[in-house]
Amino acid sequence: MSRPPFPPFTPETARQKVQAAEDGWNTRDPGKVALAYTEDTVWRNRDEFLHGRDEVVAFLTRKWEREQDYALRKELWAFTDDRIAVRFQYEWQDADGGTWRSYGNENWEFTAEGLMRRREASINDVPIAPEERWILGPREDGDTTPLPLQ
Repeated sequence: MSRPPFPPFTPETARQKVQAAEDGWNTRDPGKVALAYTEDTVWRNRDEFLHGRDEVVAFLTRKWEREQDYALRKELWAFTDDRIAVRFQYEWQDADGGTWRSYGNENWEFTAEGLMRRREASINDVPIAPEERWILGPREDGDTTPLPLQ
C-alpha cells in the first residue's frame, strides 16, 4: 500500500500531504484515517503512546466520541526529505455542551511509500464561548486561509 505524495518532499508536496491529513481527519472516520499510517506506526498523542493501526483506530474512535462536532485546520510549519512539522487548531464540543479550541504541533515521519510511521503530537485545550468558533467544518475548495496567531 502507498499514499502519495511521497518523500522526498518539496514545498508543494509537503503542503499537499498536510492538506490530505486535514481532509482525512475531518471525515472523523477512524478506519479511513488509520490507512494513512504504517501497520506498525508509533504515536505519542499528549500523554498516550500508541503502537500500530489497531490502537490508532481505537484511540480515534474514543477521541471522536468525546470531541463532538470536531473540525480541524492544519498548516505546514517545516519539512525535510521524509519529515513534516505542522501546527493545527481544531474545535469541538463536549457532552455537556462546552465548546473548546485545541492548539497543537505535530511531527511526522514517513516511509518511502508515503505512509506515516511516526506521529508525535503536543496539544492544549482552551475553553471558548460558542460564538468564538470559527472552524465549523472542512475547508471549502481553494481555501488556504492561514491559522490565526492567538
